[in-house]
Amino acid sequence: MTKFWEVQAPQLVFWIAMGAILVAVLIYVVGKIRGQSAQQEPTTSELISKFRELHSKGVLSDAEFRTIKSRLAARLGDEVKDNSEIG
Repeated sequence: MTKFWEVQAPQLVFWIAMGAILVAVLIYVVGKIRGQSAQQEPTTSELISKFRELHSKGVLSDAEFRTIKSRLAARLGDEVKDNSEIG
């Protein structure tokens, strides 16, 4: 039985190290993907501009545009408030 552990111990250490490296790589990749998706989100002012353009083209009705604009305006106000508290 001791010969079994003499042969298996280095292999066990190797596979544990490989597993740890794999986990570290996966954590790094997930972090990169999450960071990119957060950067790609448009700002509230960009969204308002896009919806204003859709309204002017007739894609959105007046009521739809007012609803969207009021919700985005509230969101924009929150963002401005958060930025003023930080800076």
